[in-house]
Amino acid sequence: MSRATREAYRDTLLPMLQRHPELICLDSDTGLFGADHAAAAGEQYVNLGIAEHNLMGMAAGLAACGRIPFVNTMAAFAASRALEAIKIDIAYNRLPVRIMATHGGLAAGHLGPTHQALEDLAVLRVLPGMTVVVPADAAATEAFVAQSADVSGPLYVRLGRKPTPALPEAPPPVIGKAQTLRQGGDVVLAACGPYPVLACLAAADVLAGHGIEATVLNLHTLRPFDTETLTAAARPARLVVTVEEHWRSGGLGGAVAEALAEQTSPTRVLRLGMPDRFVDTVGNQEHLVTHYDLTAERVVRTVRTALDTAALSATIR
Repeated sequence: MSRATREAYRDTLLPMLQRHPELICLDSDTGLFGADHAAAAGEQYVNLGIAEHNLMGMAAGLAACGRIPFVNTMAAFAASRALEAIKIDIAYNRLPVRIMATHGGLAAGHLGPTHQALEDLAVLRVLPGMTVVVPADAAATEAFVAQSADVSGPLYVRLGRKPTPALPEAPPPVIGKAQTLRQGGDVVLAACGPYPVLACLAAADVLAGHGIEATVLNLHTLRPFDTETLTAAARPARLVVTVEEHWRSGGLGGAVAEALAEQTSPTRVLRLGMPDRFVDTVGNQEHLVTHYDLTAERVVRTVRTALDTAALSATIR
């Protein structure tokens, strides 16, 4: 069943507001909360309008006074327009602000590069004390919103826009712990977000038909990063391939490469993501994911080419 992660967030938060008077939802006119949702939230919902920098400053002030704000904005604005306030007002003071960033990655493909967020994971994960999470489906979003009560400092959650398919049945996701969706000893496919994770699962099925068994990791938490699970999976593997709806620099691929580079015998890492340029094609998220080849077919090609090349090199030597 397909469901939008941003709607799963809203529908999970509303009953939480009723149970916990210290929670408050601040909106930037995103349209996610309609009149009926706002009425249900009552005084625990405030729409500040399109003023993202002020949104973060107000959230910091409320958090400093004992409230726990959930702030609604678009990922592109959180990572740029409101970044100074996030850095200085929220992260510097380690305040429990929950930044719920919709339209992550290519989800705002129809609005062009100004509204696409292909840098947010790189930007937010370097801030000290910032927890960074990318749910792969609605069920994971519900789990992470509920688990946010246990996050002591600031939290950034990257959400989508339109409904995306649910993942196959898997162990419940836990913030800070990688989710192993499939096990295999030849290669590791690591991803975050709905389309990249689904592409890796589909690629693993195809690779198995070629005699290549893949471990598939849903690395939904980029900070704190589960280095232990990643290195354990990578140790016997010949290759690690990362897939993300983000520029190749600084996001999930960067986190994986950093973690494995510090190991005694690091495994080779190939990073699949958006090319190093602004999007010059108009289309919805599904179209752009296919156009830029963030697909299962590309993962299969990448793995087979890399392993074939390695085998040829070994034969020559």
